[in-house]
Amino acid sequence: MAILHCIIWCFTTLYPVHTEESILIEKLQHQAACWNAGDVECFMADYWRSDSLMYIGKSGITYGWQKTMDRYKINYPDSDAMGHLHFEVLHLQQLAPDYYFMVGKWQLDRNIGNIGGHFSLIWKRIDGNWVIITDHSS
Repeated sequence: MAILHCIIWCFTTLYPVHTEESILIEKLQHQAACWNAGDVECFMADYWRSDSLMYIGKSGITYGWQKTMDRYKINYPDSDAMGHLHFEVLHLQQLAPDYYFMVGKWQLDRNIGNIGGHFSLIWKRIDGNWVIITDHSS
């Protein structure tokens, strides 16, 4: 049994299987790394570059990639405001071949006071790439 376990572990380590779910979780982890590096443009790379992007937060609905980017830059102008971001995925469900629904928790550890909440994302595969088309964070 130990040999079989090693063969499976060695194979999946050398040749990892990337499921759609693992790709989306990796994208979320990459977003956190971008945020923690203070790079909002990098953080926004997995959002749909469209005026139809929808971000829903405590201040209401923001439409469009650029307006969402501007909102982040206003609300998180420096590293003290940005802090260190952590995500935890609680639920991930395929809705259709090119759509996923993700629910999770976010946490910002900051010197000026920690904040956190929950999020729900709708991911859509567009031209072979997964992007966030709707973000509801509270």
